[in-house]
Amino acid sequence: MTPRTLRLLLCFGVAAVFALLAFLPMARAEIKLYLKDGSYQLVKSYEIQGDRVRYYSLERSAWEEVPRTLVDFEATARARQEEEQKHQEELKEVRTLSKDRFEAPEASAVEIAPGVHLPSEDGVYAYDGLRVIRLIQSSGEVVTDKKRAALLLALPGPVLKNRAYVVLPGPKAAVRVMAVQPTFYVRASDGLGTKLELITVKSRRQVREIEKLEWRAGLSKPVELRAAIPLERTELAPGLFKLTPTASLDPGEYALGELLQAKLNLDLWDFGIEGAPARTTGGDTPPTIRRTKPRPED
Repeated sequence: MTPRTLRLLLCFGVAAVFALLAFLPMARAEIKLYLKDGSYQLVKSYEIQGDRVRYYSLERSAWEEVPRTLVDFEATARARQEEEQKHQEELKEVRTLSKDRFEAPEASAVEIAPGVHLPSEDGVYAYDGLRVIRLIQSSGEVVTDKKRAALLLALPGPVLKNRAYVVLPGPKAAVRVMAVQPTFYVRASDGLGTKLELITVKSRRQVREIEKLEWRAGLSKPVELRAAIPLERTELAPGLFKLTPTASLDPGEYALGELLQAKLNLDLWDFGIEGAPARTTGGDTPPTIRRTKPRPED
């Protein structure tokens, strides 16, 4: 059963309870007709006829009469008020349950633009002015620079540094964004929004280069070299961050990477910039997309 189906069933369940509680007084239609000796009769209705009170007994399903002087009308009216108050309290409980069940989750779906809500599930999202896009993770790998390795074998001593690259498979990311300055949103309870870095990715023939690693054998630790783009970070709520690039992004390939003690996690959220909206229109008409040529390869 999907969460949406379960939500609909719960909605129908609460609605059914609400309707039942609203209908119960009419369906029951019972009145406690109190007598002055403290006892009462369960009746459907009653009427005063001279010095007699005529009522329809629910217990015996028949019309009966008692002297008017034996009926405690004040106690009868008080009992009806108490029943009505109890009924209203039950309705209030159902309304509270409905609000807690269904309105609170909607409140967690933050509105980031008029009529546009961020999903309540944890994840990394991009908003390009048209849609909210959930970014997916791709795993990078470290590959050795074979040309540099061959030169190191030919040259004596530590003349050149060792070199390797962190790359992602394929020349393009699967996720494409239609804006040159998208906004990113990060939902995570582990502080991920404070640790992400926006990286420019170089597209090669079969891979995308994330960063370069250089070191001298036995003399130093690898140095990570990558092209990072500054981000403005805004905490919208606990565990929810808004990340805004400080400059427009050229068409090409990019990735959001997590820094762990200044080291890049090889699981990255990669995407590509396709073009930019040339104009924004009102209503339901989507903006026109102006295609731009991608950056040439280095």
